[in-house]
Amino acid sequence: MNHDFDLLIVGGGLVGGSLALALRDAPLRVGIVEALTETQRQALTAGDRALALARGTVQILDRLGVWQDVAPKAMPIRHIHVSDRGRFGKTRLHALEKGVDALGHVIVARTLEDRIARELRGLDAELICPARVIGLKAGPNGVCVTLKKGEECLNVTAALVVAADGGNSTVRRLLGIEQNVRDYGQTAIVTEVSTEADVNFTAYERFTTAGPLALLPLERKKCSVVWTMKDQEADELLSESDANFTANLQSAFGYWLGKIQLASRRQGFPLKLIRAEKMADDRVLLIGNAMHQVHPVAGQGFNLGLRDAASLAERLLTKLAFNEDIGEKAFLDRYARARQRDLANTIHFTDGLIRAFCTDFPPFALARNAAMIALDCFPPAKRLLARHAMGYGFRF
Repeated sequence: MNHDFDLLIVGGGLVGGSLALALRDAPLRVGIVEALTETQRQALTAGDRALALARGTVQILDRLGVWQDVAPKAMPIRHIHVSDRGRFGKTRLHALEKGVDALGHVIVARTLEDRIARELRGLDAELICPARVIGLKAGPNGVCVTLKKGEECLNVTAALVVAADGGNSTVRRLLGIEQNVRDYGQTAIVTEVSTEADVNFTAYERFTTAGPLALLPLERKKCSVVWTMKDQEADELLSESDANFTANLQSAFGYWLGKIQLASRRQGFPLKLIRAEKMADDRVLLIGNAMHQVHPVAGQGFNLGLRDAASLAERLLTKLAFNEDIGEKAFLDRYARARQRDLANTIHFTDGLIRAFCTDFPPFALARNAAMIALDCFPPAKRLLARHAMGYGFRF
């Protein structure tokens, strides 16, 4: 059966765009459906957020041909400092101990989005923008997709549709795929601070009874802050003056970087663990936030989504080498099972950190801090933690 496209990617952002770039040399007719124009995308405040890129993620971006251009605008993480507020336990990771130049990098999302968008414009792929999906119907040989582009309705067909259209995925809703949602009862307060001392390429993860507090290096004396706490406490803190907020933040973080000053406005984001009930449907796959949203502790979200895209591209190229149907059910199911393992392990890792560090029950806190000291002194365990930090904890 002839289709308008072999592969139709819904969502041309970080994850969907990366998938298209990974398949740039494949013998595929690729279409990319994007809801936002360039002007609309630039206006979104979400582009101002900082992304913590694991070393494995940087290597994927390098293979996609986008890293070299953005690397000068990214801050390398050469040290990771994990501590428990008010306790003696600490764990420290250093890039040199692992024989690498950096454990990861921090970059402003818009910088990476702009680079991927520029690469997409040079692809031999059809960008349908601005457009949105309003209907889907899968058959034995392909998927019929109805698009709304301005006042015009378009019907296109594809052998495979990949939904990378974010947490409010239209494709997922049209397919009737339910979500499993766990409300953490927490809010992440996101902002930026300037610091008195040089950050020295260090990412800080500091655990409090309310939740984790991360400071990620953006510049020599500037950090992105992600401070997680209970919803009510976050609401109260967000309503405080800048001076009171900064004083509370200083108290929670300490003086590892000297005095800190607020450098941007504060935003609050309610935290939930969200998983779609299935990743694969008839000739349709969900990837990235369309499939999963995880707790921001350890910064796993985008790294997980990019692994979705990289793994799918790798498997599609193998499938094409044998001239086989890329929308075959058994193929999609195998991919989904493989990715579910990575997702489950990532959730286990992040939830374990939350459970371990969000209680102040004295015996548990004492054991936790003793474990942190032992981890800092026990090379095999430290290597495992470093592999997670660098994004090497799981295979595709």
